[in-house]
Amino acid sequence: MTVTGVPKPKAVQVADALREDVKKMQPGERLPTQRELVDRFGFAGQTIQNGLAILRAEGVIVSAGNMGNFVSGGEVGDKDDELKEIRSQIQALTERVEALERSESGRA
Repeated sequence: MTVTGVPKPKAVQVADALREDVKKMQPGERLPTQRELVDRFGFAGQTIQNGLAILRAEGVIVSAGNMGNFVSGGEVGDKDDELKEIRSQIQALTERVEALERSESGRA
């Protein structure tokens, strides 16, 4: 039974509005940052986080940690492959820096 005249919780309001936004977005597209959402809705950061948690629980969005929230439904495998490639490049650069540091300390 729905009670009329009683406003929805703020987190649900956030989730509802973002759910509508996501319908217009492509899978893998990044949602606005939490700061941008705080500014947009005028709610506290925790309220925004709770709204995003609702969407994550529904599978509407996925979180990529500090990288933000993204519309789900994209090719997860492609992102995994891209992350593996980036990690590989970082490892190669780390090894190169270590080699340069060793050769530099050998000259000192």
